[in-house]
Amino acid sequence: MKKKGKGILVGGLNYGQESSREMAAFVCMYLGIKVIITKSFARIHRNNLINSGVLPLIFERLEDYDKLEQGDLLEIKIENLESNIINIKNKTKKFIFMVKHELTNREKEIIKAGGTLPYYRNKKSKED
Repeated sequence: MKKKGKGILVGGLNYGQESSREMAAFVCMYLGIKVIITKSFARIHRNNLINSGVLPLIFERLEDYDKLEQGDLLEIKIENLESNIINIKNKTKKFIFMVKHELTNREKEIIKAGGTLPYYRNKKSKED
């Protein structure tokens, strides 16, 4: 993922449990991971991902997790985050599945800015 500068990580239940420290989210950001799709997130890790500008998504149907394999090419188009349901195309196996986000309006703005630091930097520059 680091070589390509982008990627989507797929995880199981309570993703990020016991790794809620900021460093775990920073590693995802460093590797170029922009989106993580899981069955569920550990609460603190989810927040740290958002603060790092990584979009946390949850499978709409948990059984879709079992249809994915390492190396599948996934395509996601996120023009805006107003709808909490997003379609993802598995280009390898030729099917579409749905994920959802549970972002507040403030969290949406943080994700769009690329993380908490850019969010507040932009906010401060607009005030000046």
